[in-house]
Amino acid sequence: MTSETFFEQIAQQLNKKLPFVVYRKPDKNGVKALLQNSNDLHIVDDYSEKGFVFAPFDDSKDAILIPIKDSEPIESDFVISNTSEKHKTIFQDIDPSKQQHISLVKKGIEAINNGKFQKVVLSRCEHVEISEENPIHFFKHLLQNYPTAFVYCWYHPKIGLWLGATPETLIKMEGFRFKTMALAGTQKFDGKLNVTWQEKEKDEQQFVTDFIVNNLQNSVTNLNVSDVETVRAGNLLHLKTNITGILNFESSNFQQLLNSLHPTPAVCGLPKEKAKSFILKNETYNREFYTGFLGELNLQETTTRNSNKRNVENNAYTTIKKVSNLYVNLRCMQIHNQKALIYIGGGITIDSNPQAEWEETVSKSEVMKKVLH
Repeated sequence: MTSETFFEQIAQQLNKKLPFVVYRKPDKNGVKALLQNSNDLHIVDDYSEKGFVFAPFDDSKDAILIPIKDSEPIESDFVISNTSEKHKTIFQDIDPSKQQHISLVKKGIEAINNGKFQKVVLSRCEHVEISEENPIHFFKHLLQNYPTAFVYCWYHPKIGLWLGATPETLIKMEGFRFKTMALAGTQKFDGKLNVTWQEKEKDEQQFVTDFIVNNLQNSVTNLNVSDVETVRAGNLLHLKTNITGILNFESSNFQQLLNSLHPTPAVCGLPKEKAKSFILKNETYNREFYTGFLGELNLQETTTRNSNKRNVENNAYTTIKKVSNLYVNLRCMQIHNQKALIYIGGGITIDSNPQAEWEETVSKSEVMKKVLH
């Protein structure tokens, strides 16, 4: 399908106010979409369903599914090029949230000093006025600007419209094999990856790694933890550790695995329940799907071990696996009533500086503001 036809179908789906998701996985050219045939709201029951899942930060709330069985899948290639579309004018609201966020961070640090938890992730929502609501235009800009991220546009008339370009994988499952990552620590990218990290960022990243490893030990085998590396995500750098293994379905299932991981200390804190309680009580807004997770759930993927298409024995090496690719919903925004609601946050530890934490959220907000042109 041509790119023009592909995006035309997305626009028609939006005009009909029917649910859809359009997305591109990291480092891929192909853009995929699921166009739901009705406006029914499908709720995930036990993560055995097949489709595209959109789950909130608060894991006590329902996760939404765009099911394969009730949707039309389409796909196309997207060629990165300079857009000739007219730029949209943006008017940023006068934002009084700086002192609010600094006060919130101070409160978090005080709670850490009082021994309530080791780390908490605190966030804010910034409202930016836009001259028109054109999510497909913004989605194309995300595709152009963030080729290594999971880029998406998700819509349901009973929930809302969300877009994002997240650098963080929650979990990838291929059969019994899984891969996840610990991603934490942030600094601005200034043209080089060989940078110095402060102890605060190193500790923050180690918290996430230790949490994931400790929570997986009883339900997986062949657990492997990579060395820490510096990775780039747009105009920012992060510390990342890859964690792989094999899920032991005799002692656990996929839903239990997800529950043990989400929300991770990278988006919530440690210990998880105490940090989550502090967030829900003290943040001045509802995160909804920000710092939740989203992606392909239990889809079938065909792979071949022999690249010689003329080999008549090629079919003998073709396998079909059940695959899930789930990502943490970071670097995201919601489009609502001529406004872009941009969600940003950062990890708070005992060494955090409130002013620096504010400035980190400002840097992260630029990821989304960059596409609102």
